This record gives sequence, structure tokens and C-alpha cells, in this order.
Amino acid sequence: MNILEKIRTSITYCDGGAGTLLQSWGLKSGEQPEMWNITNPDKIIEMHRKYLQAGAQIITTCTFGANRLKFDNLEEVINAAVKNAKTACEGYDAYIALDIGPTGKMLEPLGDLKFEEAVSVFSEAIRIGTQAGADLVLIETMNDSYEAKAAVLAAKESCDLPVFVTCVYDESKKLMTGADPAAMIAMLEGLGVDAIGMNCSLGPKQMVGIVPEFAKNASIPIIVNPNAGLPRSENGKTVYDIDADEFSDIMCDIVKSGATIIGGCCGTTPEHIKKTVEKTFNLPFALPKKKNQTVISSYTHAVKIGDAPVIIGERINPTGKKLFKEALRKKDINYILSEGLAQNKKGVSVLDVNVGLPEINETEMMVNVIKSLQEVIDLPLQIDTVDPVAMEHALRIYNGKALINSVSGKEESMKAVFPLIQKYGGVVIAVTLDENGIPETAEGRIEIAKKIIARAKEYGIGENDIIVDPLAMAVSSDSNSANVTLEAVKTLHEMGIKTSLGVSNISFGLPARPDVNAVFYTMAMQNGLDCAIINPFSVEMMKAWHCFMALTGKDENCADYIEFANALAPVQTSATQKNDATLGGCIISGLKEQAGALASDLLNTTAPIEIINTMIIPALNTVGKGFEEKKVYLPQLLMSAQAAKEAFDAIKSAIPADENKKGKIVIATVKGDVHDIGKNIVKVLLENYGYDVIDLGKDVAPEAVVDAVKAEDISLVGLSALMTTTVPAMEETIKLLRKEAPDCKVMVGGAVMTEEYAEMIGADSYGTDAMASVRYAEKVFG
Repeated sequence: MNILEKIRTSITYCDGGAGTLLQSWGLKSGEQPEMWNITNPDKIIEMHRKYLQAGAQIITTCTFGANRLKFDNLEEVINAAVKNAKTACEGYDAYIALDIGPTGKMLEPLGDLKFEEAVSVFSEAIRIGTQAGADLVLIETMNDSYEAKAAVLAAKESCDLPVFVTCVYDESKKLMTGADPAAMIAMLEGLGVDAIGMNCSLGPKQMVGIVPEFAKNASIPIIVNPNAGLPRSENGKTVYDIDADEFSDIMCDIVKSGATIIGGCCGTTPEHIKKTVEKTFNLPFALPKKKNQTVISSYTHAVKIGDAPVIIGERINPTGKKLFKEALRKKDINYILSEGLAQNKKGVSVLDVNVGLPEINETEMMVNVIKSLQEVIDLPLQIDTVDPVAMEHALRIYNGKALINSVSGKEESMKAVFPLIQKYGGVVIAVTLDENGIPETAEGRIEIAKKIIARAKEYGIGENDIIVDPLAMAVSSDSNSANVTLEAVKTLHEMGIKTSLGVSNISFGLPARPDVNAVFYTMAMQNGLDCAIINPFSVEMMKAWHCFMALTGKDENCADYIEFANALAPVQTSATQKNDATLGGCIISGLKEQAGALASDLLNTTAPIEIINTMIIPALNTVGKGFEEKKVYLPQLLMSAQAAKEAFDAIKSAIPADENKKGKIVIATVKGDVHDIGKNIVKVLLENYGYDVIDLGKDVAPEAVVDAVKAEDISLVGLSALMTTTVPAMEETIKLLRKEAPDCKVMVGGAVMTEEYAEMIGADSYGTDAMASVRYAEKVFG
């Protein structure tokens, strides 16, 4: 029985933590566990066997951090790891999972690692592990949806092994970069992974409340590998607060909630796994049911199509827009971003992105616009192009599960588009035309829709990932065209097929077009229309949508309608009218170039310190407060910080040196830890709040931290650690600071840290997120 057959027939058991177990056997603080595959293979084999004896059926290779960014002898390390796992599994009915952890770097635009470089890094490790004989690829501990996508693409392009993915969620049920379970499920199922779930960061008590979110949305097996509770320090070692009995009791609830692949992560031991197997082995087994939901997603959230009419903003499209065409020719990305931000403020759920002009490179522009929009807006995007090359490039770099416009019933179109949907995932708009043109009847258009849906199934694309556009044609040239379209919408709706329309086409050639569009839109919604590409700045169209929502019971207590009605204003159509052109507004929106330009202009009338104190810092505070309240997510926070940096760089030459900085802070990732994502985020924010940050980098020895503190007379140090095996190095650094620089304050953070843990190792402050470091610095420096 292969691993896919296994996970579809019974509860399957993963192994548990490695770092804490190896530490108890002599792994030194900061030592790379992966190197033990070569230097201490007997210990690695013994660890695997202990988990096998406990009942584990999936053995994870000791390769969590094994990639070329960290190891010069990568092939030797991975080959040894797989060999050790194979040796341990002799005589057991078990499967070897090639363990693929994060790179330790943030991907662009939040960091400096390019997306394709990340794919290449993961691909190299996966190819080596596949050739060595792994049975599956386990991509784990992912806290960034974009990095998770890079790893999955690498696996799909480098091997034919099953792919499992687990991500790190916090207690707000989100990844570090903002994705909730529904968003990750949409993207990863679209990419074709075989099992999905969560691991690390939280214990089973916290995870048991997140499992129902997976059960509600997932159609594939659900993996849950919690930590053994929360960590603390005892005698220089990291220990966890949930023993095997309590852990296994909660794992029973996790299975009953829908998990079918279970195991442990940090702090769990063979005893945790043994008792979990004993208590859950005879529990009822039930795979998640196929949901058949039509879902798209951004890097933060999913949009389900079918519950209520979805508005797709039409303004990022050159058709009939002179200024937009000019912006495309000039590569004026700021104008395009302004259009996107303005529509976002109007409440659209999706943004259409069409940049097709004959005289420009559409592929290059499409990729640039998709990347730029996702830097400042978290809405799902509709990739609107008939060019398969542009479509593929956009789908590859899109962070989420995209809506694609479109495929037609032409054989050429289906052959070009469906392989892309099959590879990258997505929901595609199917327009009802083929080699014979557009049928004049609803029946004819429905037949084309059926043909497209049947052809899609040949590529493994379900009906739920098809939205049919039965085409709105100008009523001015055919008085029956609206009736035909509405009949097609109604019939498709009754067949359970989702529909979309470009509504404004109906009024082409008529006066007072918004009035015609609004009435037709209402009629279409009444007939079951699921999506519409409309202009959200048309008051008539938005009135139609809000009234329909209120009258059909989809707007509880008419709350949205009342808010909309109270805020009615004259129609606005230009990007300059729609957006806040202040420096603060640009920083909040993450518009870097505009922020820099406005700051330069303001120097002509305003003192530089006044610009900082009354415009830049208040804007950062607004975004920071939103981040703390979970209304703004890390990507938006960092893009705002980068916009603030552009503004600050534009004016800093005019600031007297003694007014330039608030205070000096040393930051470092502790010895043995090469993960610097958290540290780098903290650095960006502290610098933009005016602090002089001395970044010592990663894998920094305690002595190096102390030397920097003494040399620069530092009042505050920030230390970061991601791995449980490196927390003792953090404690050692704090002890040395207390001895050599007793007046220096220490703040700590990282995935393995808790407030209690920080207090135990002697830190002055624990930061749950990057903004907490800013708040503590303000407290220290005043």
C-alpha cells in the first residue's frame, strides 16, 4: 500500500519532535541537527526507531533546514538523512517523508529572496531527496503563503512524489503574513497537494479550535502536528508543559474534529506519539468530504462565490480609458495602484487586472502589475488576458488562488488555458463562444458551457472551478439580447453552475448607460448571477447591489445598505480624485514612490522634523495599531514601513545630525540560528520609527553581542530565535549581558518564545510581534 492509499483508508501517524530529543542526547546549543546525519547517524537512526516503536508510520528525515543557503555539503546531508531513515524503517511498514522547512529568508517584496530563487532552492533539495528514495515530500512549518507556494511548485516540478503541506498558525488562526486556513486550503488544493494542515507554534489546546476551519473547507486529508504545549527553560534546556497523557487526550478531540493524519512537533517525544496512537487507533475514520466550493483567494483570505453576488472591480482595464492606456504606455504603476486602492475603498471583493495593449509587452506589464498590486492590496485578483504566456507568468507569481478571465469553447483556447489551471490552480471564467461565434440563443450558449465543463474534467478541473459568462450583448443592436442572457443565467443557476457577466456591455450605444446597467444588473442578480465586473464608482450600480443585498436578506439588519446610503457622494471617476494624496495616506497605502515625492515637495514648506512627527510617525502608528488589532497584516505593515522609508530618505539630508536618531539598538539572531526573518522585520520598523539599528546578523555569538553593546554604549538589545535548539544560546547571551553590561535592556522574540519563557531566561521584554519591539523601544528611550 502506498502512502496515498494509506491516508485514504485509516488514521495515519507521523513522528514527533527531533530537536528537544537530540538535545537530551548531546546536541549542543546552536549545533545543526542535520549534521548529525553524518556525524552521529546512530543517534538519528535510534530516534527514528523510537518513533517507529511508538507507532509512527511516517518518519520525517532530519532535513528541516537542509538547503543550499545553509549547507555547502547539501547532497551529502540529504543522502545521509534518507539513508538513516531507510535503515531505521527496516522491518516496519512505514513511509519516509523528506522534510522541507522554510529557507529562513523572506521572499520579495517583504524580503530579498526572489520567488524563482526560492523555487530553485527547494527544487535542489527535493531532487536529491527523491533520488535518495523518499516516499513523500513534507513541506512544513510554513508561515508565509508565498514561500509555501514556491515549495509546492518546486516539489511538483522536481518529482512525482505525494506532497503534504503544514503551516504555522497563531492563536488568531492566521499565518505570520496574514493567511487564514480557508485561503491556504484554496491555494494549496488548487496547486494539487495531497494533504494539508498545521504544525508547530501552538499546542494541541490551541489547535483543537482551528481544526474545524480545516474540516469546513478542506476536501483532502487534514494533518495536525502540535507542539507539546508552550516552552519554558529549565537548567538551560527547553521543556514543554503538556505531558504525553494530556497531549494524547486532546489529540482524540482533534481526530474527532476531522484530522486524519496526526503526530507531534516541538517538545513531543516517542511517549507522546505512543499514547496518541493507543487512544486514537480505534476512533472512527472519516476523510473530509469533497466541498465542491467555488473559491478564490489572496494572500490573506478566500472569497467564496455563490453565497452572495460578488463585485469584481473593472477599472484596471484599458478599454475605453484614455488615461489608463497612457499609464500603461508610460509604465506608470502608481496610477494603476491608485485605481486598485480606490476600488478597494469602494468595497469590491475582487479586482480585474487587464493590461493588454498591442504596443506594450503584456507579459512583463501583467507580472509587474500583479506583484505591485499584491504589495499594497489584499484582495483576490482576476487575471484578465487572452495571451497564454502572460496568463502563465501571472499565475505563477500570483500569491493565492486566482480568478482567470478567460477560456472559450474554442479548442485552441481550451488547450492553452486548461493545462495552466491544472498546474497552478484557479477558477476560470468560461465565455460562451466557440469557432462558430456567439450563439443567438440561451440554449446554444449553455451547450458551449457544457462542452467547456466536460473538457475541463479531462484535465482534472472540476465544475466548481468553472464560472460561465453567457455574455451580455448590446441591447441597442438586438432588442432581445438581454432576455437571452438572463435566460442563460437563470438556467445555469438552476443547473448549479456559477455565472459571471461584464454588465456594462448591455448598454453600449445608449444614452444614460448607468441607468440601463443598474436595472439589468438587478435583473441578472434576481436570476441567480454570482459575479459581475462593474464600475464601483457608478452610484447606480452600487445602489442596485446594496438594495438587492438588503431585499434578499443577505445584509443583516440592512447595516451595509444604511452605511452606504448615509455616505452617498457624487460619482468620482479619476484616480486622483479617488485617493488620499497626502503623505500620510500614501504611507498607509504603501505607495513608496508617491511617498518619496510628496516628502520632497513638503520640504519646500515644512520643517523636516515636523514632517516626521506630524505625518510619517502618525501614519506608521495608524498602520501599527491596525496590525496590533489584527486588522492589518504583516505584508501591509512592511509595505507601509517601506513607504515611510522612502519619505524619510527624501528628507533626512535636511535633518540636523543630532535630531536624526532617537537611540541606538543592537539586534541579532542568536548563535546557531540562521533564521533572520523576524529580526529583519523588527529592523525595518525600528528604523522607520527613527532608531539607529545595529544589525549583527544571524548565528551571532554571545560575545559578539556584548562587544557591540560595550563599544557603542547600547541601552537596548533585541534577540531573536526560531529554533528550540538555539534558545539556550539566547539565555547564554542574556547572562553575559547581565554580567558585562548590566544596564542594558534585552527584548526577545521568535516563534519558540513565550512571555513566561522570556522571563525565565532573564529577558526584560517579550514581543509577540514586530510592533511590540517598537512599543518597548519607546518605553526605554522615552
